[in-house]
Amino acid sequence: MSVNAPGGPSVEDDAAEGSTRSTVAATAATTAPIEGGLRDYWHNYIQRIRGGDMGSLPAVGGLIVLAVLFSGIQPVFRSVYNFANMFTEGAGEIFIAMGIVFVLLLGEIDLSAGTAGGVCAFVMVRLTAGFNQPWPVSVGAGLLTGIVIGLLIGWLRAKLRIPSFIVTLAFFLAFQGVALLISNWAKGPTGAVPVTDHVVVDFTNANMPVWLGWVMAAIIVAIYAGLKLAAANGRRKQGLIGEPMSVMGVKILGLAVVTVLAVYALSINRAANKTPVLHYVNGQYVKVAPPALEGVPWVVPIMLICFAILTFLLNRTRYGRHVYAVGGNEEAARRAGIAVDRIRISVFVICSLMAAIGGIEIASNVGGVSEQSYNGNILLLAVGAAVIGGTSLFGGRGRVIDAIIGGAVVEVIQNGLADLVKGANGPAVQYVVTGAVLLLAAAVDALSRRRAGSTGLA
Repeated sequence: MSVNAPGGPSVEDDAAEGSTRSTVAATAATTAPIEGGLRDYWHNYIQRIRGGDMGSLPAVGGLIVLAVLFSGIQPVFRSVYNFANMFTEGAGEIFIAMGIVFVLLLGEIDLSAGTAGGVCAFVMVRLTAGFNQPWPVSVGAGLLTGIVIGLLIGWLRAKLRIPSFIVTLAFFLAFQGVALLISNWAKGPTGAVPVTDHVVVDFTNANMPVWLGWVMAAIIVAIYAGLKLAAANGRRKQGLIGEPMSVMGVKILGLAVVTVLAVYALSINRAANKTPVLHYVNGQYVKVAPPALEGVPWVVPIMLICFAILTFLLNRTRYGRHVYAVGGNEEAARRAGIAVDRIRISVFVICSLMAAIGGIEIASNVGGVSEQSYNGNILLLAVGAAVIGGTSLFGGRGRVIDAIIGGAVVEVIQNGLADLVKGANGPAVQYVVTGAVLLLAAAVDALSRRRAGSTGLA
């Protein structure tokens, strides 16, 4: 029973808003910078871990262990060629996982993301191969298809209150048929339709010039350092504690080291054949070196741009705060004046848009589209990437970077086991291990939430 003050909100509304403010304050207290230097920061970080705030730590630790393990067992895994290959092979799932993070933050699920990406890729390829449309038109149509799909799913979930599991399961099944209809419709090749536009092919298969890769590395470090300094100065101007310079220095240096090492490795010529070949030119034989295969794949900066935009959206805007609020306590968010239905629809739009980008990347990587390329495995790996990276299945906790970290773990498992376990049992072992890692991540999430609840951090 609610009790209304004359001309004012009910006691229940006050309690709900107070609960929201208390939750936000508690969360801020556990993540805000503290006074002191590295030792104090480290002590606070350990206390947060003990309190259940694990974040991406299990995924990062697992990624390091797996990389060291596979590198020691098989030299092929640690080759520069394989390192670059993992970027292109795992990018599609990571793009989809970035969108799934938004859905999971609300405690929802989107089972149709994989096949929705396939439908968007089929739209793109059909416009290119069947109607000779330029890539801006075909790619734009594919992305627009993703937005429309997200609007439809989100409206059914928010307005008709159909559980997201049922809605997206229905679309998961329907989109497989829609993809087949598009593949066999109109003029042009049917069935497995090849990608003919060279720009779309280069999306995954072409590399940046080596010098541009180094420029990108410098820009990444400079932007990160600028953001950290601006955030610290902004807090100090408001009379709040800013992050210590020693801690910022370690973080900036760590990012710089990782970025430089990655760009250096990708700048090495990783072509399988580097031996010059004799060619008869102008009446004489000359040695001609094979084309070099070097540089950062173009899919990497595109992934970083998507990561930056989505991270800014979650961490620096009112919209992002509303997403976390709805995921943490929907009823309290509603009573605090947040348009819950709009937030719910928007996360499905973002998820389907990122699924469209992931579907186009997969088409670019394999050189064509077919219904088999977007079956349930793509979705399961994308969901697994988000959860393994640290996004909670229960809503209210997660970051876009979780999709990248978790996607790296999934790709390392797939890639490492593909070379380690040969024969007919290879795919079976990959799925078993990936499933076990996903189950372990879900168990860690559940135990962390229980621990955080008992210590007052959640």
